[in-house]
Amino acid sequence: MTIEMPKMSRRSALLGVATLGAMTALPVGAATAPTLGATIAAATTGAPINPFMYGGFIEHIGDLINHSLWSEVLDDRKFFWPVNSEPVPGPAGGNPMRTQSNKWHPTGADATVTMDTAGAYVGAHSPVVHVAGSPAGIGQSKLALARKDYVGRVVIAAEPGVSVSATLIWGGGADQRLSVNIPASGAWSTVPLKFACGADTKDGRIEITGTGTGTFRVGAVSLMPADNVGGFRADMIALMREMDCHLMRMPGGNFISAYDWRYTVGDPDKRLPIMDPVWHAVQPNDVGVDELLHMAQLINAEPYWCISTGFDEPRSGAEIVEYVNGAASTEWGAKRAANGHPEPWKVRYWDVGNEMYGHWQMGHIAREQYYVKHNLFVDAMRAVDPSIYIAAPGGFADEMTTGQGIFIAGQPKVEIGSDRDWAYGMFQNCMGRFDALQTHAYPAENKHYDLETGKLVDIQQPLNEWSRAMAQRIQTMADCWEAYKTHFPDLKAGKVKVFFDEWAYHFQPDLKGSLAIAMALHEFYRHTDFIDAAAYTMATAWMDFDRTNSVISAKGRVFQLYNQHFGVIPVAVSGNSPVPGPKYPIGGDQPSVNTGSATWPLDVSAALTQDRKALIVAVVNATEQPQSLKLDVQGFKSGRSGRSWRLTGPNLDAQNRVGAAPQVGIEARTFNPRVGTVSLAPISVELFEFRTVNV
Repeated sequence: MTIEMPKMSRRSALLGVATLGAMTALPVGAATAPTLGATIAAATTGAPINPFMYGGFIEHIGDLINHSLWSEVLDDRKFFWPVNSEPVPGPAGGNPMRTQSNKWHPTGADATVTMDTAGAYVGAHSPVVHVAGSPAGIGQSKLALARKDYVGRVVIAAEPGVSVSATLIWGGGADQRLSVNIPASGAWSTVPLKFACGADTKDGRIEITGTGTGTFRVGAVSLMPADNVGGFRADMIALMREMDCHLMRMPGGNFISAYDWRYTVGDPDKRLPIMDPVWHAVQPNDVGVDELLHMAQLINAEPYWCISTGFDEPRSGAEIVEYVNGAASTEWGAKRAANGHPEPWKVRYWDVGNEMYGHWQMGHIAREQYYVKHNLFVDAMRAVDPSIYIAAPGGFADEMTTGQGIFIAGQPKVEIGSDRDWAYGMFQNCMGRFDALQTHAYPAENKHYDLETGKLVDIQQPLNEWSRAMAQRIQTMADCWEAYKTHFPDLKAGKVKVFFDEWAYHFQPDLKGSLAIAMALHEFYRHTDFIDAAAYTMATAWMDFDRTNSVISAKGRVFQLYNQHFGVIPVAVSGNSPVPGPKYPIGGDQPSVNTGSATWPLDVSAALTQDRKALIVAVVNATEQPQSLKLDVQGFKSGRSGRSWRLTGPNLDAQNRVGAAPQVGIEARTFNPRVGTVSLAPISVELFEFRTVNV
C-alpha cells in the first residue's frame, strides 16, 4: 500500500522525519550519546525502481569502443593515413581523446609504397606496393595478441608477376611467426586469413608482403580473435552480460552531433573511414548501427539509440527509424534486410539530440530555432513509428548554471523560466513531443560553484561529504523539477519522466568512487516518481581491460551489488542523526537540502522485493571508521535468519585490475535480523536482507 503524504515531497516521504526516528531509536531519558539509529517504515512505499536505473552509456569517443568492446586488432585498417614511415599525426589541438597510435608502415623504404587516389578501394586512397625483385610490403606493429586462433581477411589485387603472403609475428624467433599465401588477381578480391598465435604479446606484428616483380594493392585488412562474437570481444561480452545492464545509451554523446549513421551500415570494408570532427579521431565506422544493436541483444540490454539533431535534418531521423524498425518491404527496411538483418530491430527508446543547448555541439542553434527543429524531427520519426519513446535534451536550470550553459557576466545563476533555462523552453514549446527530458551531470571533485562569480572554487571535503557530490547534483535537478511543476501542472501527473542518461564522478576505478556511486543510487531511489532511467558514463568503466583481457572493476562490483540484491519498491527511512544543512547559498551545485538519510554519517536506503517477501536495507559507510547502526524495522515481520552482502577493500585506492588479484569484491555474510543492531566496516557498502517469517 502506498501512503499519500500531502504537502510533502516524495524525497521527504521516503526519508521520513528525523525526529520521529530519534523518538523510536532512543530510550527515554538517555543521558549518554544516542546510538545511531534508523527506522524503516516498510508500509510507506514509493514508485518502483525502474531497472533502467542500472543503465550504461557508451560513445565513439576516440577509440573507446574500438579498443574495448570491439575485437579488431588492427588500427587504420582501411588506410585513412598514407602508408609511410611517419607516425600518426598528433591529436588535433592536443586532444587526449584521439588515442589511435598504430598505422601502417612500409616494410622497406618509403619509396616502395605509393597511395593510389584514382582507384582507391574505399576512402581517399589505397596503398600500392612496388615489388622489384626484393620482398616489399606493408606492416603494422605494436599489436596486442593472445595465445589463440585469429581470423581475418584482406582485400587485395595484384599483377601476375607478384606473389603475396601475410605473416603474423608474435616473437623474434623463426618459430614465432606464421605465414599464409594470399591468392590475388588484377581485380579486387576478398581473401580470408587464419592464424594460430603461439604466445601472448603486446608487441605483435602483421606484414603483407609481395615477392617477384610488379605491384599489388591493398584495399582493407581485418584481424580478429577467432572466438569473437559478431565482431565483439568474447570476454567483454561475457562481462557485460554478467553486469546485466538493462539499458544501453549509444552511440553518443557529443559524438552524434556530427555523426552520419548512413556511413555505418553495409559492407564494413566499404564503409568510409572519417575524421570525427567532435573528438578529432579517425573512425573506421566498423561498429555501426547493426553492430551496436546486435551487441545490445548479446548482452540483453534495451537499446536507447541517440540520433543527431546537429548536422542532420528531420528526414534523416525518419530514415533511421525506418532502417531500424521498418518492415523489410519499406525503402530503408529493405536496405537493412540486404545488410543481413531482415527482421526489424524494434528499438523503442530514442534519444533525439545530445546537449543541443551547448555551443560545443556541432549544429548548435538558438533555442527558439531548436524547438522548431525538435518538433520537426519527432513528427517525422513518429510518422514512421508512432510507438517510439522520445527523450529530448533537458538543460535544466542547475545544469545550465554549473557549466553546461553559456556563462554571462553578472548572471552566473540561470533562473527558472529565464531565457537561458533550456528545459523550461522545452516544456513551453515542445510538450507532447517528448516522453522524457535528459539531464547530465559530471560534478568536479573538491570544487564548489560560486553563485556570485560563476566560477568553480577549491574546497576541502572530508570523505563523507566528498562521496555525496554526485548525489547532491541529483538533488539540485530534483529542486528544478519541483519548480517546473509549479509552472507546468501537467508534470504533476507523472507522465513526463527524467532520464539521467549521462552521469559520473571521480573517473578513477577505485573503491572511493564506488562509495560515491552507491550514494548516487540511493538518491535516484528517492526520486523514482520522475527519474525513470540513468546511464553511467562510461559503461566500459564497469570493467578494467586491455586489448586482450578484462575483469569486473570496483565500480562494476558496486553496480552488481545493487542490481542483483537490492529491492525494487523503495520504502521510507528516517533516523536520529539529521544530515547537516546547506553550507552554501541554494542554487547551482548546492541543493535546497543536503542529500542522504537522517543517519549521518551513514546513508541508508531500503526497498522491498517485487513479491514483498524480502526487505533490503542498504547502508553506505563513507567513513574510515567502523560504525554501528540500530535498525528498527516497522511494518515487516522478519525471521531470525538474514543474509547480507558487503562490498569493501583494504583502502580507498583499492582496485580490480587486469593481471592482479582483485581488491574489491562482494562478500556474502549472515546476520540475525532480530538483534536490531548491525556493524558496518569502514569504507564499505552493505546490503542486509530481511525475509518474512513464512519464507
